[in-house]
Amino acid sequence: QVQLVESGGGLVQAGGSLRLSCAASGTIFSLAAMGWYRQAPGKQRELVATISRFDRKNYADSVKGRFTISRDNAKDAVYLQMNSLKPEDTAVYYCNLETYGGINYWGQGTQVTVSS
Repeated sequence: QVQLVESGGGLVQAGGSLRLSCAASGTIFSLAAMGWYRQAPGKQRELVATISRFDRKNYADSVKGRFTISRDNAKDAVYLQMNSLKPEDTAVYYCNLETYGGINYWGQGTQVTVSS
């Protein structure tokens, strides 16, 4: 069983920065990509950024130039550096791991709150 544990969320003022971390544990077969999604109150969960096993990165338009995703393959960990945060970035952020077989694993979520 794969488990994802996130950390690094919190409260920050607009313009500030936070760094999210996610560590995967368990037996992982055919890891394809890891990434971050977020869900704000009353909204659907949306993609923030993903990074493939071969470091191909994909960002939502709303975070391009402000957020940076990275990973440590040896640790099965993924990170999200968030700079120039805006109140609209407020959401619960979820770590995701996808396998080549199409199986998705999710973390429990970490709250990010940006005050204006």
